[in-house]
Amino acid sequence: MPTRSRRTTAVALGATAVVMLSGCSSAVEIAPTSLSHGEVCRDVASAWPEKVGTHARREVSDASAGAAYGDPPIIARCGVPALGPTTDDCIEVDGIGWVAQKLSDGTRFTTFGRDPAVEVLIPRDYAPEPLLLPAFTKAAEKLPKNTLACR
Repeated sequence: MPTRSRRTTAVALGATAVVMLSGCSSAVEIAPTSLSHGEVCRDVASAWPEKVGTHARREVSDASAGAAYGDPPIIARCGVPALGPTTDDCIEVDGIGWVAQKLSDGTRFTTFGRDPAVEVLIPRDYAPEPLLLPAFTKAAEKLPKNTLACR
């Protein structure tokens, strides 16, 4: 017969498994942008990757708002305002410019030189975050170019 501490541990582990399983099955909430339902973003959405690294695509609250991958979720949104000239770090990955902005829990990457822009939020759990950007190249290539470029 199990002791009280073993029963408590078994109950706690079972409850944790239920919480973890229910967390994986819920849709990721993504706030749509004012342009997310437009033609450009529909083209971008058709090119969202099925996987980012080893992280599979997840169900989202509004498929036209963006895409999500993994847990914690990597979130990609189309239709954010294009960035103007900036002193923030700008890197080029597969011919696409990305401006990196550190957040308290990861990094926000916004396409640079594209209008509208794509925003990718990568939690710090996936550091080094820039290594995941190549997955978004095909989607970002669907965005019209403007006159800005990383220097």
